[in-house]
Amino acid sequence: MAKLYFNYSSMNAGKSTALLQADHNYRERGMSTILFTSSKDERYGKNEIVSRIGIKAPATYFFENTNIFEEVLEESKKNHTNCVLIDEAQFLSKDQVFQLGRIVDELNIPVLTFGIRTDFKGELFEGSQYLLAWSDNIKEIKTVCHCGGKATMVVRINSNGAIVSEGSQIEVGGNESYIPLCRKHFNSKELD
Repeated sequence: MAKLYFNYSSMNAGKSTALLQADHNYRERGMSTILFTSSKDERYGKNEIVSRIGIKAPATYFFENTNIFEEVLEESKKNHTNCVLIDEAQFLSKDQVFQLGRIVDELNIPVLTFGIRTDFKGELFEGSQYLLAWSDNIKEIKTVCHCGGKATMVVRINSNGAIVSEGSQIEVGGNESYIPLCRKHFNSKELD
């Protein structure tokens, strides 16, 4: 029986690496996968999922109006699909998370999603909120704070390395823009 999985963490925990490893495992066994990533993140190129350690794979963009269920249904008519993998799942809409449930329930295809749970203000992203509510399996991918504790939060920094407390929820960036912290250091705004 297929399930909807949500694998979440703060920044720099290896979510994309874990997704690409799962994709490799399916393909190594001769199975077919469909990879999606958000159109909002073009840091490393277009239509690719790229890990910070250098591995990558082609992917289909999802936009705010993409009907992921219909895209998977059409692709499955051409090629049997064994798994759908989605990177940057925090950028999914409520409707898209509902569509992922339909892929699992109606098409019997497992869906593995990977994303950030909360933004730099400690607020849930829409996609993460509904994945936490509707997923069959939820798993935290752990990373560490500068203190050695488990990093569960993330702060946004400016070009001078100072913490930013205001701004749009979505501002795509990497190590130059975000630092993972434990809750204690997130609340105290201590970077070291």
